[in-house]
Amino acid sequence: MGETREKTVQLTGQLTGTKRLADAVRQAKIATAQRSDVVVDIREADRARLDILAEELQPIIRELEPGDDYFDFTVSGGSHPRLWIDGTANVLMARDRRTYRFVRETRLGRLTLAESTEPRVIADHVTDYVAERIVEREKAFAADDVMRLTEIHQPPRAAKPAPEADEPLRMKEPASPARPGRSRASDFAIALIWLMIGAVIGAAILLAIASYRGVVIPG
Repeated sequence: MGETREKTVQLTGQLTGTKRLADAVRQAKIATAQRSDVVVDIREADRARLDILAEELQPIIRELEPGDDYFDFTVSGGSHPRLWIDGTANVLMARDRRTYRFVRETRLGRLTLAESTEPRVIADHVTDYVAERIVEREKAFAADDVMRLTEIHQPPRAAKPAPEADEPLRMKEPASPARPGRSRASDFAIALIWLMIGAVIGAAILLAIASYRGVVIPG
């Protein structure tokens, strides 16, 4: 009898614990769904506000050239929707979900250009930004035109003649050093002169010896 009651209490406790866990899981699922709904609602609200700003910018968009792809003016999706003006500047909503934040992405980080809760104020700042970018682009085009005209009017430089492909490369022979000494003709003349001088000296010596001995040399 006692054992049966004990088993009944244990089974009741197990069922109670299982029911509590199931309730906790169900409550967690409900909370997650509610948070997801909140995130979706916030994202949709941000996108709706950015669409309002895009409508304020329609006059500027109509004034741009149809083929101008420098500016974007489109709202991107994702967890943080943005209204892109060009490749670096965009408008997003601040944490309070009411303030428009006009920023520009740079290499040094994000630069805030303007903040306001009024879309018209942000539209004015965007208009000024677009005008500055157009002026900078026109200056860049003008500088390119000046450089192109300078290259056209500059006289062409004389091109160095290229070596012919069929002509073999010749190595420059080093200049032979000057050979010391005289030529063969000058050497022969000098030798002949010395020979004559030797003959004269020899004849004079023979004459002197004959005179000393009293020998008369027939003339």
